[in-house]
Amino acid sequence: MKILFRLLAGLVLVLLLATGGFIAWSWAPDIPVEVLKARWGQPPSQFVEVDGLQVHLRDEGPRSDPLPIVLVHGTAASLYTWDGWAAELRKERRVIRFDLPGFGLTGPNAANDYSIAVYVRFVAALMDQLGVQRFVIGGNSLGGEVAWAVAHAHPQRVDRLILVDAAGYRFESGSVPLGFRVAGMPALQPLMRNLLPPGLMEKSVRSVYGDPSRVTPELVAHYADMARREGNRAALRQRLIQRNTGREADIKDLKLPTLILWGGQDRLIPPAYGRRFAQDIAGARLVMFDALGHVPQEEDPAATLVPVRAFLR
Repeated sequence: MKILFRLLAGLVLVLLLATGGFIAWSWAPDIPVEVLKARWGQPPSQFVEVDGLQVHLRDEGPRSDPLPIVLVHGTAASLYTWDGWAAELRKERRVIRFDLPGFGLTGPNAANDYSIAVYVRFVAALMDQLGVQRFVIGGNSLGGEVAWAVAHAHPQRVDRLILVDAAGYRFESGSVPLGFRVAGMPALQPLMRNLLPPGLMEKSVRSVYGDPSRVTPELVAHYADMARREGNRAALRQRLIQRNTGREADIKDLKLPTLILWGGQDRLIPPAYGRRFAQDIAGARLVMFDALGHVPQEEDPAATLVPVRAFLR
């Protein structure tokens, strides 16, 4: 009995040491938003109050543009996913991009509600705040769903629609980023509020690129910082609970010029869903980028901008 007791005690000790080691190795508590603002929120970034939130946005290009281009990022991303597009488009067009509530430097909302209906109201309120009545809107992934939902809810305000690997249908993924899988495990939530295992963010970002070699350490560091913004990890968990709310019937009601861009290597929302958008939106044009993944505008902004420029003309 003594031997058995010693063995059990030894196993418990090893388990405790291993758990402690894992926590120490993965320890990554929230970063205060003011620290992140100093790092990622310098001009031309600005912060505008909307619905009690200090919304991080960049509003660039000529104010004389009668149809500003509004760009909406996807889950766990930020306005920086549009850097490549904005750098070129702002030379001739007014480009507005922002961090959605629950993500980036904007952070969580008081209601802890990240439903599409809330995002639609948020975009409309932000445009009102900026004095923009009519606009072109584009979005990637979750941002694509927000974009077409805004177009559906406010057809008089949206002139054209750009969908980039957009959400909206109930879909089956070939590969879900590791970070999303971890965020979706309720039992891990108390632990993961202050943990971010090394390599987790890199694997998640690489999984949504068609060519993972394009993922740089700087890109991974940025995604990690945005994840560690106060409250964002809990908001991500809530957003994953609230996805797929059965609004897909609205897609067939869309009646506006629509460009659909899709990465042929997208394993999160496979290319079949791009073809479905093209079938359901009358007159929509689909452009497939065979070598790119779920965030083609980030992975290869130059190539993806070619059809966008033609569409905007």
